[in-house]
Amino acid sequence: MSETLPAFEMMVDVEPEDIDELGHVNNVVYLRWVQDVAMAHWKANAPAAEQERLVWVVLRHEIDYKQMAHLGDQIFARTWVGQATHLRFERFTELMRASDHVLLAKAITVWCPLDRSTGKPTGVSPFARAQFSAPAAPAVE
Repeated sequence: MSETLPAFEMMVDVEPEDIDELGHVNNVVYLRWVQDVAMAHWKANAPAAEQERLVWVVLRHEIDYKQMAHLGDQIFARTWVGQATHLRFERFTELMRASDHVLLAKAITVWCPLDRSTGKPTGVSPFARAQFSAPAAPAVE
């Protein structure tokens, strides 16, 4: 995790509709939680003007499923933003069972900001960039 940016955390309850025919949380639900915690992070910390101006779309998800979650579990979701270019923001997410802190899944997602009025990719304000992206790694010579 980035040492300069704190993680955003929230709890999620496993609901009956999250369970698949194998009796555990369906993989698609983990992905929904990855998106939900990312959006909650944005809404909790982004300036109101940026929230009105921007909408985010996913360019890529990479998720590793480690353990199963079941009905009645509470899930501890933690996310933070890594490096960012002008239009691509790398976001990391960990999903853990709250009762024993077992890692259930981890994800890396690449997000792109769109101008809400035009639907076209656009940059974020300098303040939002400072709030939501880690410094770029130094170039190797």
